[in-house]
Amino acid sequence: MNKLVIISIVIVAIIVIGTVAYLTTRTSTMMSKKTQVIIYVADAYTEEACCLGKCFSSATGIPVLSPESGGSFQLAREISSPNAQVTVFMPVALSAVNDLGNENPGWAIAFVSDQITIAYTNASISSNSCAQRALYYAKEAISTGNCSDWYEFYYILTSGKVKVGISNPNTDPAGFRAWINLEIAGYLFANNTYYFYDRMLNNHGNVTASNAAELVPELESGAIQFLYIYRSAAVAKGLDYIQLPAKLNLGCYKCSSFYVMFNYTLNTGVVKGSPVYLFITIPKNTNNYNEAIDFVIYVIEHSSILKKFDLCPLQPAILFNSTAVPPQIASLLTEGKLIEGGNL
Repeated sequence: MNKLVIISIVIVAIIVIGTVAYLTTRTSTMMSKKTQVIIYVADAYTEEACCLGKCFSSATGIPVLSPESGGSFQLAREISSPNAQVTVFMPVALSAVNDLGNENPGWAIAFVSDQITIAYTNASISSNSCAQRALYYAKEAISTGNCSDWYEFYYILTSGKVKVGISNPNTDPAGFRAWINLEIAGYLFANNTYYFYDRMLNNHGNVTASNAAELVPELESGAIQFLYIYRSAAVAKGLDYIQLPAKLNLGCYKCSSFYVMFNYTLNTGVVKGSPVYLFITIPKNTNNYNEAIDFVIYVIEHSSILKKFDLCPLQPAILFNSTAVPPQIASLLTEGKLIEGGNL
């Protein structure tokens, strides 16, 4: 065979092999990018989202990236910004879904419940006699149910003589729930809804940050004495905490009609008291709709995984919507895995 012909054949073969390799690599990369699940989750539930992501990935083979975490309202604004890369959104406030703006799908599902608590550490209590007295009254109130003990606890808590971590309500729902807790305490124990609320403000007793997790180091060092935080987060971080009764902890579905009597005004409007639920939804700008649907269904059907995080699975889960939901989600209603919870 002519030497020139052989060289030509070799060159063509190299080009073909190179093209095939390039296309295979490009296709693989595109498929990998297409199937990646990106979770935006309320900062208090980062570990829970990681757990769900790993279990989902093991069950389906679909890769799940490390979650993006932060205050629910802050995350909603990030998701609604141009060029955001997100698959599903897991906020801890239903109103955060409305903050998605044009990316709001008009529905969200509550799949586990939590509650607000007041955390402390040995370091935060040991060097402050007022904090020690506050904790004494809290323990007495838990033991006896005596309203006067709860009054004394909240009176010291809002005295300015102890520093209390309350995250920014406009970025983190735990913040507005802390203020609603103070409203409820005033209503129940001082015959004045805003008694402890105003007392905290007037005595400059609160210390803030964009989310509750950022205040944990200050609690551990003793720079602040108490911290409003979700119970599951307190447990996960090894913090001691005051177990508040149902009417105060915003964690009881049966108390929903009581919680709604109280509200807080955010920069975006008024939010009413409600049970603490972790929600999941699919923003309109999701990077992969099919995988997003699969992940949502998986979460609803496997919420019991999160019991180990001291969360209470909702079975059935609760659908809140203002628009038609995807048919795959609607089918869960007929299967009894979802119940209607009202408007978004």
